This record gives sequence, C-alpha cells and structure tokens, in this order.
Amino acid sequence: MQFRKLGSQGPEISVVGVGTWAIGGPWRFGWGPQDDDESIAALHRAFDAGINWVDTAAVYGLGHAEEIVGQVLRETGEDVLVATKCGRTWYGRPEGEVGNDLRPESIRFELEQSLKRLGTDHVDLYQFHWPDLATGTAVEDSWATMAALVEEGKVRFAGVSNFDVELLERCEPIRHVDSLQPPFSLLDRRAAVELLPWCRRNGTGVIAYSPMKSGLLSGSFDAERLRSMPEDDWRRQDPEFAEPLLSANLALAERLRPVAGRHRVGVGAVAVAWVLTQPGVTAAIVGTRRPSQIEGWIAAGSLTLDADDLAELDRAVVETGAGRG
Repeated sequence: MQFRKLGSQGPEISVVGVGTWAIGGPWRFGWGPQDDDESIAALHRAFDAGINWVDTAAVYGLGHAEEIVGQVLRETGEDVLVATKCGRTWYGRPEGEVGNDLRPESIRFELEQSLKRLGTDHVDLYQFHWPDLATGTAVEDSWATMAALVEEGKVRFAGVSNFDVELLERCEPIRHVDSLQPPFSLLDRRAAVELLPWCRRNGTGVIAYSPMKSGLLSGSFDAERLRSMPEDDWRRQDPEFAEPLLSANLALAERLRPVAGRHRVGVGAVAVAWVLTQPGVTAAIVGTRRPSQIEGWIAAGSLTLDADDLAELDRAVVETGAGRG
C-alpha cells in the first residue's frame, strides 16, 4: 500500500480509503437494503489490507453509517483515521427530507452528534459536505466555525467537499483548507481543469470520490445488473445509468480490460489507479458494501500505470466519447 501526505499540513494516508455511503442502508439517497454484518466485515477487510482511513458522513443512512464505523473502530483497536462530513442535515425536517445547512450552530450540533455515533472525542478530518445555498449563511462564517473547532481540539484537520475555486479562495484566508473532496474519475474529469491546479498551488490535498463512477467502471456492471437493482437505489435516477450515456460508459469500462490484464488486476483497480496518477490527487475514496468487492480494487493501492497504459486509456476516452471534462 502506498501512502501520501494530505496536502502541505495533513497526515500520511493510504492512497485509497474506504467509503461508507452504501453501508448507511436505505434512505432517500441510499443504495437499497444493506446487511450490517457484511458492512462490518468489509471495513475490517479494508483495514486489514493496509487502508488507514475511512470516509463517512452524518447523512449516510441518517447516522447509520457513522454508527457502523464507530462499532468497527471499537472492534479493530487500530489507529484508523476518520473523515466525516456535516452540512447535509435532516434534524427537525419532515421525514425523509434532507437539506444543506452550514450555519455555525448547525455545524456544532452535527459534530456533537457525529462524535456520539463514532464513539470518539474528535474527528480526524471534518468536511463541509456541500455548499450552503439555502440558509443565506456566508461561507466565511461557516469556515470560521470550522477553524474554531480545530482550535478547540474537536477536529484535527478541516476540509470541504464539492466546493468550487471561488469558495475555496474565500475560505483559505480564514484558515488553510487541508483537503478538497471532488468527484473525479475517467467518466468525470472536470476537476482537472481548475480544482486540481488550485489545490496544488495552495497545498490542499485532494481526496477524489467516485473513482469508479458508482460502479460503472468496476468491470462488473452491465445492463442486467441495472435491471436487478432495488427500486430505492439512487442510481436508477442518475442519467449516467440510462441511455444514451450508459452504453458509452460501459464501452469505456470494457476498454480498461486489456490494461487490467497486463497488470493482472481487476478493471476497478485500473480505474482507481488512473485517478491516482493525476497531478494533485492525494488519494481516492472507494465505496464498498461487502468484503468481496474490495478484492476488485484494492490492488490500486500499489498499482503504477506506465505511459503506455495512460496513452491507451486516453485513446479509449476519446474513441468512446464517454464522460465529461
């Protein structure tokens, strides 16, 4: 397993981390039913394989994912870094409704609830999940609250997710942004235009999420699997999983197979490794629901793609016309 420093001031983290969106189980933006025993086994498998951090969020399963993470942390006894997020809240809202809220009092309340579920007195990396365009709160006020939480010792490092360059530049003078979490994959390459260069210039680490584009680049996804997905799986509403985009996306996944074959790894490992080769990327979050899924991508943590591999993948992107950016 390879490790990299998260930005200019952060900790050393494995280049792949395990994501927990799906293990939250059913909710408005869930992945369908989930077996908690499989979730627990999957997290143990990830940590046994050398991954030293886990990414979660309060809203995943409306707190359930954090509860599962907390249980595994107590069981493993290892020094695993925990990254979680705030700003997507359901407290005090009609059942099933989730909204963005980065008011200072909401940030503090969410952190206290997360600490209870995780069973710890601090969060290693606390992140704003999405910009707050709903409450009228200035991002400067939200980020000043994050800076205060770091000073108080409740948060070690502070980051953001799904922020653009304008918001990053408004945060940076108040307190250094330790990390940015953008979507980034062979199918969503937009972060490479402005976000990755900004982070390189400013010493901000980049943790890419959805490096396999929610399973499309796993090598095991096809139309039959789409038809068999639960009705409450959020991907059924995503245009990337419907025609005309689906065919191009799956065609690109097929083009990864020769590269995977040469390196004797899974297709998913190639997709994740491509993300890790991009300048400015520190690490990638790979979600999992069961231990067997980890075997398909864990090799990305030690896989090096050479110039010929990257050129072949570039051609595949152009010739299939898949993705954005």
